[in-house]
Amino acid sequence: MNLNIVIVNDFAHVNGGASEVAVLSAISLAKQGYAVTFFAAVPPIDPELKNYANVKIICMGQYDILKDPNRFRAAVQGIWNFSAARSMAQLLDTLIPSNTIIHLHSWTKSLSSSIVRVAIKKGFKVLCTMHDYFLACPNGGFFNYPKNEICHLSPLSAKCIMTNCDVRNYPQKLWRVSRQVVQKYLGFTPDGIKDFIAVSDFSKAILETFLPKNARIYTVNNPIDVSKSDPVSVHRNNFFVYVGRLSREKGPHLFAKAASILGLNAIFIGDGPLRDEISSICPSAEITGWLPRKEVYRLLNSARALIFPSLWYETQGLVVLKAAAMGVPVIVSNTSAARDLVADGLTGLWFKSGDLNDLIMKIQVLQNPDIAKKMGQMAYERYWQNPLTIDRHISQLEECYKKVLEIY
Repeated sequence: MNLNIVIVNDFAHVNGGASEVAVLSAISLAKQGYAVTFFAAVPPIDPELKNYANVKIICMGQYDILKDPNRFRAAVQGIWNFSAARSMAQLLDTLIPSNTIIHLHSWTKSLSSSIVRVAIKKGFKVLCTMHDYFLACPNGGFFNYPKNEICHLSPLSAKCIMTNCDVRNYPQKLWRVSRQVVQKYLGFTPDGIKDFIAVSDFSKAILETFLPKNARIYTVNNPIDVSKSDPVSVHRNNFFVYVGRLSREKGPHLFAKAASILGLNAIFIGDGPLRDEISSICPSAEITGWLPRKEVYRLLNSARALIFPSLWYETQGLVVLKAAAMGVPVIVSNTSAARDLVADGLTGLWFKSGDLNDLIMKIQVLQNPDIAKKMGQMAYERYWQNPLTIDRHISQLEECYKKVLEIY
């Protein structure tokens, strides 16, 4: 296909699952010969993106709105990023709608829905991968942070607006409601978008009722950038590993408590607002911050098990699949989408979400090296029977792009 692909993501580097998929797919599409534009707001730029002549990088050099020292600017930009809209308009003026896909990955941390409005107004087709729940829920997770529990209220209903579910305070919740209203009615998100990618049946079932009635939803599993090699010798390893953002809804504090009680060798790969709290709960734990993919795999090679204690729904749980591909068993909460990736008692274990005692019990099971080895081997075999390779992902994306542009 003679196709221009504009990958839109808040960050120009990998700092979580959505950004990893955005960067990896951009690189892989470029390898296939497509003209790719990576449109982002927050630096630094992933070095691999710079290695391809057919990848154009537009990075606004802006802050993640959570880290902007100018809080007024952050509040305005989070609702409507005027400079990003202008840059998107300038880019689209050089492209043709009939052979251009605007592939939206993330926009709520900096870019805002202003860029979606520009694309739709100019007649371009937008394809949105649903990495989270911001299309429907003001805080993006159907999660009540003060209560540490999943929220079942209808988004933007009176009860929703009156409920303080925010991780910080109620004024912040009202700001999120304002952003959601602007996103929906001025930013045409999701109502102006016709095509969506679900990364799991779990998240699709939750989100599809909030999408336009004529929406087309394609299921495309996120890719795993790992080569097949011998499974990890988990029975010889003593580290229990967490990978992801260190934030309340992800549950790392729960793992830190379990690690402290059991005296585990614990590694936390990632960063976020709970970093200091985790260090306080479990002083012996190693917290690495965000690492390049190769370093993540290196540390998983030293793991007895991966702990995925997320309290919110999640949409898939990319790291769970990475662990399976390496033969590392996973302990996962029973209310997250990642549970669908773990056969309880065979390739890993489910624990009751938020239940510290149950998590401790499941960790103790995998402290038995023979059980860990058996589950890791089963996870490895099941994954490689139908691996989620990047080639498979790109092939599925190409089919989606054809359908979106109605190229047959």
